Amino acid sequence: MDMDPDDVFRDEEDDPENDLYQERQASKELLVYLVDASPKMFNITCPGEDQKNESHFHVAVSCIAQFIKVQIINRPYDEIAICFFNTREKKNLQDLNGVYVFNVAEREHLDNLTARFIREFDCVEESFNKLIGSEYGIVSGSRDNSLYNAFWVAQALLRKGSAKTADKRILLLTNEDDPFGNIKGVTKLDMARTTLQRAKDAQDLGISIELLPLSRPNEEFNVSLCYADLIGLDGDDLAQFMPLAGERSFICADTGALVQEPPKRFQIYKNEEIKFSTEELSEIKRVSTGSLRLLGFKPLSCLKDYHNLRPSTFVSPSDEEVMGSTCIFIALHRSMIRLKRFAVAFYGSSARPQLVGLVAQDEIVDAGGQLEPPGMHMIYLPYSEDIRLIEELHSETTGNMPSATEDQIQKATALMKRVDLRDFSVCQFANPALQSHYAVVQALALDEDEMPEINDETLPDEEGMARPGIAKALEEFKVSVYGENYDEENENTAQGKANAASKKRKVASEDALVKCAYYDWPKLADDGKLKDLTVQELKYYVTAHKLPVAGKKEALISRILTHMGK
Repeated sequence: MDMDPDDVFRDEEDDPENDLYQERQASKELLVYLVDASPKMFNITCPGEDQKNESHFHVAVSCIAQFIKVQIINRPYDEIAICFFNTREKKNLQDLNGVYVFNVAEREHLDNLTARFIREFDCVEESFNKLIGSEYGIVSGSRDNSLYNAFWVAQALLRKGSAKTADKRILLLTNEDDPFGNIKGVTKLDMARTTLQRAKDAQDLGISIELLPLSRPNEEFNVSLCYADLIGLDGDDLAQFMPLAGERSFICADTGALVQEPPKRFQIYKNEEIKFSTEELSEIKRVSTGSLRLLGFKPLSCLKDYHNLRPSTFVSPSDEEVMGSTCIFIALHRSMIRLKRFAVAFYGSSARPQLVGLVAQDEIVDAGGQLEPPGMHMIYLPYSEDIRLIEELHSETTGNMPSATEDQIQKATALMKRVDLRDFSVCQFANPALQSHYAVVQALALDEDEMPEINDETLPDEEGMARPGIAKALEEFKVSVYGENYDEENENTAQGKANAASKKRKVASEDALVKCAYYDWPKLADDGKLKDLTVQELKYYVTAHKLPVAGKKEALISRILTHMGK
C-alpha cells in the first residue's frame, strides 16, 4: 500500500503510525455537578481567603460559580447541569426524592451556559433554605437513598450526545466521607451495593465520576470508607478503564479488501516512485542512535555561567542497565577531572535535538561521611539565539560600557537576598489586562451594577517592600548608585524638561525640512536673490541642513553660500 508522498518526511510526533499516536480529543464536554446540600455542609466551616469562616456549602457554590464564569468564555459549547442532593424539595425528571436540579427558564437541565443561569446561580445561596431546603437524605429507618438518586438523575442527564464526540463527567462535591455511616445491618450493605452498581453503570456508558472532597477541620476526608470503590480508585477496577493499545487497519480504495502488507510511502524523484518502508523512514529521520552520544571534549574554561539556562541533571552509571558501564564511566570521569575537560554530547530526539555538557564532579567526604557523590552534571547548553550579550548593545550605542563597582554589587546582592520570592512561578500571576476585559464582559452579560474588583498581582508589593530590612537594603543600594544627595524628583523634572526641549527641536527640524523644499536654493543663489528672502525663510535652509541659526541676515546668507560651495 502506497502513502501520500507529501507525508514521507513528516515528523514522527505527527505520524499516525507512531506508538504514541492517539485519537483526537472530544470537541465538547457534558458536565454535571452533584453538590451535597446536607445540614453538615452548612454546619462545618473552614477559613476562607479573608480569614473568615465559611461553610463547605458556600465554598462549593463559590467554586462552581467562578468556574462557570470562566467556562462560558473559554468553552462556550460545553453543556453543564447543577444538581443538589440531600434537599428538602425535589425537582428532576425522574421525580426522585432529595434531588433538586437547578435551572432557569428557557433552558434545558443540561445545556449551554447562559448569562441568566450564571446570574441566578450567583444568588442561589441567599434563597436556598426558602426554595430548596436542606435535609439528610439517608437516614436510619428509611429506604430513601439520595446519593443513589443523584447518580440516577446525573446519568439520565448525560444520555444525550455520544461518548465519541463529547466527554461526559460527573463532579461530586461533599464533606461526608461515609454517607451510610448511620445505617446498620443489611440495609447498609444493600444501599452501598446498589449505589456502587449505579456508579458502575454510569462508567460503563463512558461517564467518568470524579470526587472533590471537602475535608473537615483537623480531620482528613477518608476516601476508603465509601468512595474508593465508587469512583474506581482500586488498582484492579482502575485498570479496566485504562485505554488499551490501538489497532489500525487499511482498506484498498479500489477493491475494498483489507490490506495485509505493511504500508509504504514514496517520494517521486526523476519521474520515478522511490518507496520507503516504515523502518527505512525511521532510520532516515533519526539523528542519533542513542539518547546520549559523545561528540568531543573542551576545556572547562569554555563553559560559562550563562550557558546553564536550567537545572542540570546528575548522571551516574548503572551496571544493571548496561553491563560494564561503570568501568567506562570511572575511566572517563577520572580523565576529565585530571585534564580539566568537560564532554560535549548530543542529547534528545530528532524532534528536539539538544547539545549538553557533561561536567565531572569528584567525590567529597569528611569525617561524617560522603558530602557529594562522584558523577557528572549534564548541563543543557543554550542555542545561539538564546545568548544575547548586553555589553555589545551598550558598546554600539555609547562607546563606553558601564560597569558596577564592587560596593554596588555587594549592595545589590544584599537587596536580592532580602527580596526572596519563594516558590516563584509566572503561573501565579494572572494577566491584569485580560482580567479587566473579562470583568467588563461579565458585568455586561450578567447586568451587574458594579464592576468586579480586579486585583493586579503584577504590581509591586508595597507593604512587603516597606519592611525595615528591605527598606534599609534598598536605601543603601540607592546611595551606592546615585550618591547621598540624589534628589529623584528634581532629576525627573530636569529629565522631563530636556525631553520636552529635544522633542521641540525635532518638530522644528522636521517643519523646516518640509518648507525648505519649496525653494529652489541653487537658482536663488545664482541670481543673487537670497537677500530678498526674510530671515525666517533663510532659517528654513540652515535648520534643515543642521547649520547654526544664530546671526543676522548677512551671516545667514554667507553660511548658506559656503554650504552650497558658491
